[in-house]
Amino acid sequence: MWLFLAIGIGAGILSGLFGIGGGVVIVPALVFFAGMQATMATGTSLGALLLPVGALGVLEYWRRGNIQLNASLWIAVGLFFGAWVGAVAAQRIPSAHLQRGFAVFLVAVAVRMWIKAA
Repeated sequence: MWLFLAIGIGAGILSGLFGIGGGVVIVPALVFFAGMQATMATGTSLGALLLPVGALGVLEYWRRGNIQLNASLWIAVGLFFGAWVGAVAAQRIPSAHLQRGFAVFLVAVAVRMWIKAA
């Protein structure tokens, strides 16, 4: 529960800062820290983001057994509060710093995904 809540808070903060979430933050976090396979991580991320954007995607992942609903709900709780924290922080950080921070984050995730690909 605490791991999933932390992932949700982290994704919420980054969402508030950079406008990102599921595919860039939650899926890699579930793969790296929760040890999920990519399809399970994607389905679980969509479960957290269920209403309204991921409803049909969640249904398909659920039908194929690739979603952990409990994890999705805890991530959603973290997103709810984390997005506010990130949005508050973003108002205090110069735009150029946010842009550079986002670029560094994307490169770090890309390198990590490349190295961890099996």
